[in-house]
Amino acid sequence: MSEKKPYIVAEMSGNHNGSLDRALQLVDAAADAGADAIKIQTYTADTMTVNVDHPRFRISSGHELWGGDHLYDLYERAHTPWDWHAPIFDRARERGITAFSSPFDRTAVELLEKLDAPMYKIASSEITDLPLIRLCAATGKPIIISTGMASLHEITAAVEAAQGAGATDITVLSCTASYPTPPEFTNLRRIPVLAEALRLPIGLSDHSLGIGVPIAAVAFGAVLIEKHVTLSRTDGGVDSAFSLEPGELAALVVESERAWQSLGTTRIGPTEAEREGLRFRRSLYVVEDVAAGDPVTATNVRSIRPTGGLEPDTIGAVMGRVFRTDAAKGTPLTWDLI
Repeated sequence: MSEKKPYIVAEMSGNHNGSLDRALQLVDAAADAGADAIKIQTYTADTMTVNVDHPRFRISSGHELWGGDHLYDLYERAHTPWDWHAPIFDRARERGITAFSSPFDRTAVELLEKLDAPMYKIASSEITDLPLIRLCAATGKPIIISTGMASLHEITAAVEAAQGAGATDITVLSCTASYPTPPEFTNLRRIPVLAEALRLPIGLSDHSLGIGVPIAAVAFGAVLIEKHVTLSRTDGGVDSAFSLEPGELAALVVESERAWQSLGTTRIGPTEAEREGLRFRRSLYVVEDVAAGDPVTATNVRSIRPTGGLEPDTIGAVMGRVFRTDAAKGTPLTWDLI
């Protein structure tokens, strides 16, 4: 069990819908919900791709959310303008929440360094961009690496690249890069496998609907949960369909901590919280007034709560015996009475 409750990251992504005011409202919503951090993405359409209208630059037509979209247009629509970064970081500081970002090229890292970004997230599709990983690691800041689509070989290469460039604080996120992700493809059982293989903290970047998957991930040892957030799914937006609304994010904060607390230890036996309950196990009691010489019967001796009398399983051994002394109703039955 991790010594700390899961770290909750609210991913803004493109859910600002092109409005700085909405972006700032998302920072407020994340802070109000109790999230630990708000994350954005630092890129422009031109740093992500080129404006060429060719099938290889389009998302497959069958994609549930962005089918047929031209990559350049999608990134143009979804990106967070660079002059918004400072106001977003400032609002986060005012609200006592950590703001950080996923950079996608050198210019993004340079911008984020000027803003004193506290850590860097490597997006799943960039896990093979080892020069970018080394650049982020060289800042000395903590590095979070998302692993959607990646093989163990690719994950290990990314971690080694970060470590080789000086990173000492690395968290790896189990992730399925499908939007939205069907729960059956989240494969949470790989979380302890990654932890064993990498000897690093493992979290979850989740794109499934709701909070059931990340809560379950906590039971497998996830130390960080990242979920996309929006003010309202009905407002639309590039990621809104698989994003949490503020109330759901607040529930995730509460329930992930509750799940973490529930992990406890492997000890089997009564806990301190059950001490009072132990007193109310059943035992044999005199249940009506009896006099010396009366036989023990099913009418005057029964198994009831609380403890104090003989074990219930001794009932066969006491039936038919006689009382040595008078006993009042409510007296625990002991061997010296019969």
